[in-house]
Amino acid sequence: MYGRKVRMIVVRHANSSQSYLPKPNDPPPTLGSNSRPQRRSRLGLRRFVLNQIHVLIFAIMHGIFSLYIKIRQTWNVVGYQISSVVKYHHGTPQYIKKDLVGLTKKPKHLSVILKLEENHRTKADVERLLDEVAEIATWCACAEIPMLSVYEKTGILKKHMPRVYDAVNQKFAFYFGPEHPGLSVTSPHKEDLPVPFSEKPREHLRLHLISEQDGRDSMVDLTRTLAEMSQRGKLSPHDISTELIDAELSEGIMDEPDLLLTFGPYLELSGYPPWQIRLTEIFCLQDNERVGYQVFLKALQHYGRAQMRHGK
Repeated sequence: MYGRKVRMIVVRHANSSQSYLPKPNDPPPTLGSNSRPQRRSRLGLRRFVLNQIHVLIFAIMHGIFSLYIKIRQTWNVVGYQISSVVKYHHGTPQYIKKDLVGLTKKPKHLSVILKLEENHRTKADVERLLDEVAEIATWCACAEIPMLSVYEKTGILKKHMPRVYDAVNQKFAFYFGPEHPGLSVTSPHKEDLPVPFSEKPREHLRLHLISEQDGRDSMVDLTRTLAEMSQRGKLSPHDISTELIDAELSEGIMDEPDLLLTFGPYLELSGYPPWQIRLTEIFCLQDNERVGYQVFLKALQHYGRAQMRHGK
């Protein structure tokens, strides 16, 4: 009797628990067939929205930066125009010398970079280049800078050395009158132009014309010469030093300039011989687009304030 009651309780308990268990033939519960595409569509929409937000942020940043650049360029250009009017030299050496009063030092060798597009060599462009060289040379003569080197990448100035000489002399005569400074025009690997003899000693300006080819040719020639001398036993590899290379390149191209001036909105050396500017002070006027006296004046003022530490 007691055992029958126990069996009945166990059967009831089993039947009651079976109602809570899944049937053996029922498949396991799965997600709905439309839930996965819905999740993918939500992820795609989220990525699209984030991408559009990123594009919008980038466009806003680009617009702010472009506006800043435009305002800065306009501000600088207007300032340069006002400075060019206020500091205009009127073609008078005395005005230029007055602008330079108070400078603690001036460069003995000034170098400038002028540009002429390689595929754009019209007669008007060459004339413009000659006039720019003549103006800068005259400013140097007024500032009593004894040497000016002009770098032009294509070398077209070197092909017109007589025209350069005539253009500078004409500008000298316009500024100084009949008693203008003397002039000599030189270039690496070329004969110097003959200088007319003058009984009366005058201030003299040396105008040196260089191009991209000069630096490359001089380095190649020097390397070949040193290699041949080393092979023949005339020069020991231990004797090849920085001082020797500097001396040979200075003799082959020119001495290192004290100040390098670029007339452009940003600094671009355009293949300038690198060995010649190891310790050179370089000046570039931001957002400037043309050759102007105010750039020349600001460069000399910058050089006068510069401290030459030479690695110390």
